[in-house]
Amino acid sequence: MFAERFQALTGITPSRYVAEVRMQMAKDWITRGRVPIERVAERLGYSSQAAFSRAFKRITGEPPSALRYQASDEHKRSDELAATP
Repeated sequence: MFAERFQALTGITPSRYVAEVRMQMAKDWITRGRVPIERVAERLGYSSQAAFSRAFKRITGEPPSALRYQASDEHKRSDELAATP
C-alpha cells in the first residue's frame, strides 16, 4: 500500500529513492569530503567496497573511482588557476 502510493507520487519505488539518496550522500563525501571510497562504503553499510561500487555504478551510471578522478582533476585545475598571477 505505502509502496504503491509512494511510487504513484514520485514515479520511483521507495527502495530506489533510498538508493538514490544514499548515492547522493556518497557523491558528496567522495567529491567534497574527499572521503576514501572504502570508508564511504562502510558508512553506507555495504559489506565491501566492491558491493558499494557495483551499486553506485548501477544508480549513477559511473563507478565511484571515476567521480573521485573528476573531483581530483577539478581540484587541481582550481589550484592552478589560483596560483596564476
